[in-house]
Amino acid sequence: MSGRKCGRKRKNSSSGFSETSNFVGIHRTFWFCTKELQIQVFITMKDLVRRGIPHHFRAIVWQLLCNAQNMPIKDQYSDLLKMTSPCEKLIRRDISSHAYSLVDREVGYCQGSAFIVGLLLMQMPEEEAFCVFFKLMQEYRLRELFKPSMAELGLCMYQFESMLQEQLPELYVHFQAQSFHTSMYASSWFLTIFLTNFPLPFATRIFDIFMCEGLEIVFRVGLAILQMNQAELIQLDMEGMLQHFQKVIPHQFDSGPDKVIQAAYQVKYNAKKMKKLEKEYTTIKTKELEEQVEIKRLRTENRLLKQRIDTLEKESASLADRLIQGQVTRAQEAEENYLVKRELATLKQQCEEASAQLEQAKKTIRQLQQQPQAKGPSQFSEESVLQLERELVQARLKEAESQCALKEMQDKILEMEKRNSSLPDDTNVARLQEELIGVKLREAEAMTGLKELKQQVRNLEEHWQRHLARTAGRWKDSPKRNTLSELQDELMSVRLREAEAQAELRETRQRMLELETQNQIHSNQLRRAEQESRCLQERVQALTGTE
Repeated sequence: MSGRKCGRKRKNSSSGFSETSNFVGIHRTFWFCTKELQIQVFITMKDLVRRGIPHHFRAIVWQLLCNAQNMPIKDQYSDLLKMTSPCEKLIRRDISSHAYSLVDREVGYCQGSAFIVGLLLMQMPEEEAFCVFFKLMQEYRLRELFKPSMAELGLCMYQFESMLQEQLPELYVHFQAQSFHTSMYASSWFLTIFLTNFPLPFATRIFDIFMCEGLEIVFRVGLAILQMNQAELIQLDMEGMLQHFQKVIPHQFDSGPDKVIQAAYQVKYNAKKMKKLEKEYTTIKTKELEEQVEIKRLRTENRLLKQRIDTLEKESASLADRLIQGQVTRAQEAEENYLVKRELATLKQQCEEASAQLEQAKKTIRQLQQQPQAKGPSQFSEESVLQLERELVQARLKEAESQCALKEMQDKILEMEKRNSSLPDDTNVARLQEELIGVKLREAEAMTGLKELKQQVRNLEEHWQRHLARTAGRWKDSPKRNTLSELQDELMSVRLREAEAQAELRETRQRMLELETQNQIHSNQLRRAEQESRCLQERVQALTGTE
């Protein structure tokens, strides 16, 4: 009974006016009746609304249905228009009114609300349309539908899909097989009350019933539309069904919505079951939210574990590099130690040979001293003098070689000390204490040997002084005697230098003992580093297994 059609007959106008007058009278007396009478009045009012509200009275009836007349917020409308909304840019894309976005900042602005506001502005002035829209948002579940989360829209989709599964199972199975979800065709029905999909007279008639009965009519009409097109939809694929919903179904109701409204009230709608479905949906969403929180937590833990694994892998690679480097250094040091030991053995052999020659020279000197002085200079032949000179030359050569070898050994020892100082320190205090005790014992042994050597040197010096005192004044008359005395003096000097060389050799051995001790310490460090590396690798494998 749309009053917007041109050429409407006066009879229809008077009939619509009569029905609307009856509706206004019923609404005014509704609150003054008993409960039983209120039920009868409400049934009569719903029947009148289902027949259609005349266009000229629609503004008044809508305000009465939602109790939007004389609202205090109506006086604030002019002030709200002067204010700036946070959703100004979004609103300017669709409409210029932003008053509601200032009243309800949680909802702000939703694009679907523009269609409902446009329909209201077609029927009434701005202030009255604002009041009606405010009531619709607060009392007709539209506020929950238009929230940014759109949780209420998800609930409506779940309820509508359950009704479809129960009442049209074949069509439901076909939709599932084609992955044709309910939100692909029904979301705009709930957000705009059919205003974006169907002709305006059809949508206006549905909106009349929506003002009286709420979202129930959307469920009924939606299911009735599917029921009327079930045969065609089952024959189509997903793309064909989309085309059918967009182009075919809207033009089926150009003649009028009476047929679909009658079919809508043949649809089974159980309010208790809808409440039950609402509880089920809330439970499902709560569980999904908990699962999302758990998944987010697991993802965070997974990311932290991956970072930890990466760190451990880097540490393991670093330890492996250090271990390899340590093994290489250890091999080099072992080779150097072997070379040093060979050189020490050579030096020891040379020292022994020099000592044997010195002993031979001592024997010769003693034999010369034991010979009687009376025999004169004839006893000292040229051969003995030449022999002593050759021995002296050989002793000097060996002394020079010993000095060169000692210098090379000292340079190598300094180089090894520098390398040892660059190696990392051990953190194991107990093992360091044991190694320190071993070093102290070796140091005590070396110091004892050094003291003995120094005592031998002092004894040689005393012997030398006594020799000088005994031989003072001898051989003044003979040049050969003077030459022999010089040879003996040089021989004694060689013995003293030999003693000094032995002292240096002892010191070199002591340094070698220290180097061997440090080598043992570093070997222990490398062994512990290998153990730590194996432990870290086992931890990395364990973490990778748990991952």
